Amino acid sequence: MSILLEVKDVMKIYGRKGNIVKALDGITFEAQEGEFTGVMGASGSGKTTLLNCIATIDKVTAGSILVGGQDITRLKGSALSRFRRDTLGFIFQEFNLIDTLTARENIAMSLVIKKKPAAEIVGKVNAIADVLGISETLDKYPYQLSGGQKQRVAAARAVVSDPKLILADEPTGALDSRSSRQLLTAMEHLHKTLGTSILMVTHDAFTASYAQRIIFIKDGRIFTELIRGEDSRKDFFRKIIDVQTLLGGDAENVI
Repeated sequence: MSILLEVKDVMKIYGRKGNIVKALDGITFEAQEGEFTGVMGASGSGKTTLLNCIATIDKVTAGSILVGGQDITRLKGSALSRFRRDTLGFIFQEFNLIDTLTARENIAMSLVIKKKPAAEIVGKVNAIADVLGISETLDKYPYQLSGGQKQRVAAARAVVSDPKLILADEPTGALDSRSSRQLLTAMEHLHKTLGTSILMVTHDAFTASYAQRIIFIKDGRIFTELIRGEDSRKDFFRKIIDVQTLLGGDAENVI
């Protein structure tokens, strides 16, 4: 596998002299193509700021972020728009579906924007809906869908245009436990069968246990990381809980 994402000495500072907050303080890590990576940390740790910088929603104060070897911190104007359109897919906590469009039309939107042929759009939408188990919902509107179905439609919309990287921001945050499990199983399936590269921010250990690797952030810096390897998801979950315990205070004070 090749390196897809490189985050190098990234800093993000808010405020001015006398009132400065370092949201990110020298973050450095890499993610391989086809890897399912989780980012965890307490509220205010910098994990969402990191995701926003990678998504080009926010600008770094210092450092660089490379996706596929391209330094995205230097992109502007139409080049930045093309990068977002062609390289990234987004799964948001609140679904962000268009209420006046059916599930099929919501999923197809990114392909329509790219001006793909109608026959190709139909084929791709049907194929990804089948993978995510939402074929029966395609002609329904968002108000007719459960939370779990909405989020799987959102996941299909993110993946259907074959982006290099999927960015997921607390994707299970608005779901009940059953719907969360369905979505995470679908995301895991996408990763394993299609080789989808996913970077997921979450505060939830159960959600994180579906990833291959977890990067833990504390106070804007990388605290540690866990690699699942051959562990079962249950064993990986326990290890995540152990690290979360350490994140709750200084390691030497944990009994």
